[in-house]
Order: sequence, then C-alpha cells, then structure tokens
Amino acid sequence: MNTFKAFRIHDEGGKISARFEDLTLETLSPGEVAIRVAYSDINYKDALAATGAGKILRRYPLVGGIDLSGVVVSSVDGRYRPGDAVLVTGSGLSETVDGGYAELARVKGESVIPMPAGLDVLRAMQLGTAGFTAALAIDHMERNGQAPAGGPIVVTGATGGVGSIAIDMLSARGYEVVAVTGKAGSVDYLKSLGASNVVMRDELALGNKPLEAVRFAGAIDNVGGELLAGLTRHVDSGGNIASVGLTGGFELKTTVMPFILRGINLLGINSSATQRAERLAVWRRIGSDLAPRHLARIASRTIAFADLPHAFQAYIDGKVVGRTVVKIAAQP
Repeated sequence: MNTFKAFRIHDEGGKISARFEDLTLETLSPGEVAIRVAYSDINYKDALAATGAGKILRRYPLVGGIDLSGVVVSSVDGRYRPGDAVLVTGSGLSETVDGGYAELARVKGESVIPMPAGLDVLRAMQLGTAGFTAALAIDHMERNGQAPAGGPIVVTGATGGVGSIAIDMLSARGYEVVAVTGKAGSVDYLKSLGASNVVMRDELALGNKPLEAVRFAGAIDNVGGELLAGLTRHVDSGGNIASVGLTGGFELKTTVMPFILRGINLLGINSSATQRAERLAVWRRIGSDLAPRHLARIASRTIAFADLPHAFQAYIDGKVVGRTVVKIAAQP
C-alpha cells in the first residue's frame, strides 16, 4: 500500500502536538476526489491549530492545512477527472476533515473548485483562504451598494494576508484605501499595494461618542474588539463594514446609534462555510475583475514542505507580513 508524507496534528493527553507522518489514502477522511497536492499555504488559523494556541480542530488527529491546490488523481464524482487542476479552501479542512498539508488529499466533491481562468496551482495558493476572504468581503460590500465614488475604505490588520490582498483588490477597482497597521516599518509595503494613506493603529483616534465625525465610506476589519466598535462610529450613512477577523478580541461593545441613525451595515464574512454557488462565483471574480495586481509582492515567501513546522510561531507572534506559500510537491 503506497504511503505519502503528511503533517498531522494530535491531541495527546490535552497537549497539542504536530508532526510529519507516513499515511495511506485510506486513512484520510472520506471523500469522492483524491488530489495530488502541489501547494498549500499558511494562515493564522493554521498556526493556531498546529501550535495549540487556539482551539481550531474539532476532532483529532487530523492533517493540518486549511487550503490546497493540485491535480486530481482519481474521482468518483463525475464533475472531476484525473489531470484536472483544482483548489480547495476552508470547507472544514483541518477542522473537521483532513487538510492540505499532505502529498495526497481526499476531499468531498462539493468542496472542490475547478481552477478558475486566470489562476494556476501556485497563484491559487498565493491567494488561498486569505484571498478568498478578501474577495468575499468586497463582493458582499458591493452587492450591498458599496462603490468607489462613495469615499475611502479603511482596512485594518493591513499587513496580514487578508488585509494586504484586500488593499490590492480595492485599489485596483478604483477605491481610495486607508490602511491601518501596528507595524511602523510597513508603510512603503502598504503603499506599494495601493494604499493611499497608512495610519498607525495607536494613532487612529476613534473617540468614544456614540457617533463621531464621518471618516470612511466603509471598512474591512481583521481585528474586531474595540477597533471594530470604533469604526462603526466613523462610517458614513449606508456604508458597509465587513467583519472578517478577531485578532483584537471577539467582544463588540457599541451602541445602536450608527445602525439606526446612519444606517450602516455590519457584514459577517465566513469564508469557510460559504455555499458552493457563491464560492464558485467569487473565485471566478478573483480570476477576473478582482484579480490582485501585486500578488507576487504579497506572497513573496515560498517554503519547502519540510520547513513547515518552523514557520508557525512567527504568525503567533504577529511578525508576518503578507502570505507564505508551502510547496508540497517535489515538482511544480
């Protein structure tokens, strides 16, 4: 029986450990499609899962990695044939089913996305869940009336994967973008992606009145907590705030005033559980009108599969800018 290398996460007496193991296809979670994985990536969620810093996995053991791209090797789902280039993001990977940190993956057919025009297996993982989340946020905002003519969009957590790609996508579509970050050395990087203005997080001065002066037409927020509450006080009438992260906390202490007096909209973005029809549509947009212009700059790091265990701590420590791709296959 042929074996392959996988990075598997265990709960051993309440202590989380992760290591490389040799597995067989039959040991993986059930699924209709087997994929030879070419690339995966690292998201903050992956770092939480692999280090045990956050409760991500709902059962153990599981192969880590919430994203993957590669080529179908076998399928009992008629929508896919051997040789098809595909990608999978979220959809329970490394949460309820085995994920993308393996040379072979087995997934449900409903989770598989045929490679959209304009993308390939490398570019798909330069984007990954971060790119899909950014695009999903913009798609929701625009379907809710957001447009470049309305005014500036603020992006918090701007140096992360979602923030960086969101800035690139928004600026390419003609939006004025204000980037908020805690990393003083990232100003040039953020402006190179299309940010018109970069504001240090501790200098944002959001005030504490129920309503403050209008500063933004909308927002994509990766932080949550007090920062998200503060943004609600500064968004213009009818504007949208896409909430995509909670690195600053999960509580939201605010008032109803921005919602009933300015009619702002708080949009929750759950990229992992997005229904297939919407997932397909947004990925098509990522390959066309939402294609980022500076993806190679954002995803400038590609590491070998063997180096994966050493890459997570920098995410936990908040030291990572942009995206990291993991090359799983020995050949592209």
